[in-house]
Amino acid sequence: MKSFKFVFGVVFLTIFLSSCNNQITGCPDAAIEWVDVLMVKDIKYQHHFIAPADRKQITIEKGKEIGKVSYKLADNACSNHKTKNGDAAYLEKGTPIYEIKGYPTNLAVAADEKVYIADQNKKAKTAKEFLPLAGLVQSIYIESPNDGSILRTFTPNKMKEFIKTWETLKLKDDHELYKEGAYEGDPVFIGIELNNGASFRQVYWRKSNVFSGGIVGNEEMKKIIENEISKTNK
Repeated sequence: MKSFKFVFGVVFLTIFLSSCNNQITGCPDAAIEWVDVLMVKDIKYQHHFIAPADRKQITIEKGKEIGKVSYKLADNACSNHKTKNGDAAYLEKGTPIYEIKGYPTNLAVAADEKVYIADQNKKAKTAKEFLPLAGLVQSIYIESPNDGSILRTFTPNKMKEFIKTWETLKLKDDHELYKEGAYEGDPVFIGIELNNGASFRQVYWRKSNVFSGGIVGNEEMKKIIENEISKTNK
């Protein structure tokens, strides 16, 4: 069974503040459970954990090195640490970060034989700039919110429609969407498998027609997703 914290993919870390001592004596100042993230060239990336039963062979053809880890967050960072370039949750200092051949770095990078998918890019204004998918995806599917099992796989034509529409979507500030209540209600989990076998998840809120990361859907996208959801119970 897949852990919900990995499936959700929206929150970068969960902080459990220590209640046994009110005085901060150093860092780390709390028991912090970090999501497996890294940051390079002003983009935050996340490694998506996949349950063993769902793992497929992933092909990582490394390109040029684009950076190195300069700071390991786990066991070092304070609870109020703001992630910056060179930071990584669990990778050791000095770990090289690479391009993946055939994939733009605004979508994915590789480090420690793992694929990291873009999770936050403040320079991106559209879904295409944030997470470009055209020509890079072999499968899109809807996952169960309970155990992560696949409920519905998009047909090739519907996948093409999804990606074509995806690239027209705009981004809006995450904090503004949160204040507007866009991230409330039961989410839909959409799995995206790249051509190299790496998978990641987007979270979609039906009521607000919004994806995680501040991607705002349009009527065409809503129609596509609602149509696929309607077929999960058939």
